[in-house]
Amino acid sequence: MPIKIENLTHVYMPGTPFEKKALDNVNMVINDGEFNVLIGHTGSGKSTLIQHINGLLKPTSGKIIVDDIDITEKSVKLSDIRKKIGLVFQYPEYQLFEETIEKDIAYGPTNLKLSNEEIHNRVKRAMNIVGLDYETFKDKSPFELSGGQKRRVAIAGVVAMEPKILILDEPTAGLDPSGRDEILFQIKKLQKEYNMTIILVSHSMEDVAKVADKIFVMNKSKCILHGSPREIFSEVDTLESVGLAVPQVTYLARKLREKGFNVSPDIFTVEQAKVEILKVLGRAEND
Repeated sequence: MPIKIENLTHVYMPGTPFEKKALDNVNMVINDGEFNVLIGHTGSGKSTLIQHINGLLKPTSGKIIVDDIDITEKSVKLSDIRKKIGLVFQYPEYQLFEETIEKDIAYGPTNLKLSNEEIHNRVKRAMNIVGLDYETFKDKSPFELSGGQKRRVAIAGVVAMEPKILILDEPTAGLDPSGRDEILFQIKKLQKEYNMTIILVSHSMEDVAKVADKIFVMNKSKCILHGSPREIFSEVDTLESVGLAVPQVTYLARKLREKGFNVSPDIFTVEQAKVEILKVLGRAEND
């Protein structure tokens, strides 16, 4: 299910003193099975953009084409589109409400009028995908869990709908480092095992470097850059000019190169840095 966003503009409260252009002629192509990340300063248009992709917001002008269907057309049944595109808002655990984890995750599939057997299978599958053992957790209250576990239950509730595209708005916000790593691992696992298209909004360059196939940079309602992590993180001056940065380990690699160490400039994760530094040390020992 490829997504094409063409000349997308959205104006809040047009014709009033509070008029604000949240999106300004945005163009994007998101391919099947890609892990896409939207980055940008607060107020750059990221959240407004993702709410257009499953029809929660209507554009002032422009098109959103999903699987060759322009979802901005009045004739399109948005309920069908939303079965294919799952959206996880920030702090989704605040939307948990059922007395058990199983019932909470089953809520969406139940509304799809599926058989009891299919609902049961989807709940088990979704819990397995996000790393929650079914027998251990199914009868627990979601409110007994840690923050990271609650987040996983909330994501499982969307995954159980079995969307082709999964959109997540800051899914690691407020979690400790181990919780962040676990959530990112589970989302990356989803993408790989189910060839799911992921669209993730993030402020963390370290998180972005770990998972992204493609990065879109938003600034002042426009998409100003897009490309691979290598392409985007090479634009240090541009990123810093719009209040962003590259991963800290990338700055470290640049400093090492300035000091004369022969390290690759394409270092974006701690794991890459570890491999590269060990290579440098190995060369030094052989000299």
